[in-house]
Amino acid sequence: MNLTLALVIGVVVIALAFDYTNGFHDAANAIATSVSTRALTPRAALFMAAAMNFIGAHLGTQVAQTVGVGIIDAPDGSHGLVIVASALIGAICWNLITWYFGLPSSSSHALIGGLVGAALASASLVHWDGVVEKVVIPMVLSPLIGFSLAAAIMIAIYWIFRNSQPGKTNRGFRYAQTVSAAAMALGHGLQDAQKTMGVIFLALTVGGFAEPTDPIPQWVILAAAGAISLGTYAGGWRIMRTLGRRIIALNPPQGFAAEAAAATVLYAAAIGFGAPVSTTHTITTAIMGVGATKRISAVRWGVAGNIVTAWVLTIPAAAVVAAVSYFILHAIVES
Repeated sequence: MNLTLALVIGVVVIALAFDYTNGFHDAANAIATSVSTRALTPRAALFMAAAMNFIGAHLGTQVAQTVGVGIIDAPDGSHGLVIVASALIGAICWNLITWYFGLPSSSSHALIGGLVGAALASASLVHWDGVVEKVVIPMVLSPLIGFSLAAAIMIAIYWIFRNSQPGKTNRGFRYAQTVSAAAMALGHGLQDAQKTMGVIFLALTVGGFAEPTDPIPQWVILAAAGAISLGTYAGGWRIMRTLGRRIIALNPPQGFAAEAAAATVLYAAAIGFGAPVSTTHTITTAIMGVGATKRISAVRWGVAGNIVTAWVLTIPAAAVVAAVSYFILHAIVES
């Protein structure tokens, strides 16, 4: 086995490990609201989310193409594969750090930060126009849209059900949350599994096993879908507590509104623009949006502030870890 093939296999394994951490790190995105309102039991919610993640991963490849060819130009051969591996290590490290502290940061932006950091450390080309257009602008807009849309849906629910009995309404929305949580999990698979597909495809093109214009191979889609589904089923209980209870105390109508708004943003970004938006940012701000419609003080803004701090740090922190990883791997593999 030559060095290039060995590195390609190694990068694929690391990418699937990242996909797994993405699954358990972001499982809360899809199901925290449903579990906290007792619309679903934790284990049933995780099984549903894992299944919908797997299905969602097969619904498109636009985001994968953006990540695979639109962020950096890695050189061909072993040097490029070291860059891709370093990017993944940076993303995995940041995922584990934020999971440990229960902070719902973005696995997507950790991956983008890793790619940019490794590329800069290796003096490779970064497509800054692609980073701004496909990452930075959606990173700013998706939380704002998620907040506003969730608030609008919640206000509509208050008005439509203003004369209904609270107990009966809550029971109805617990059933509705099964659908909205499934939609959210489908959107999570559509967005996040594709990012891993994109990195694996980047490794294949750098290693000479695919052309940039080729479609994403079916085995890559299946592997990425399976890894994120297994990670989701493993659960991310620390972050689930943060999203489901610490930002606001959710009731079923609020949970439905937040999930419906976040899922809408994910579908629009992936299918309409091929933009790798953060499922974490979107659902978190949607939860804040529904809470703010009740009263501003219903949102625990101190907790929200800690989350936003983690968001701001994600890309640069992952970039730094990726850069350090590059220098280490470069010294070991290419010396």
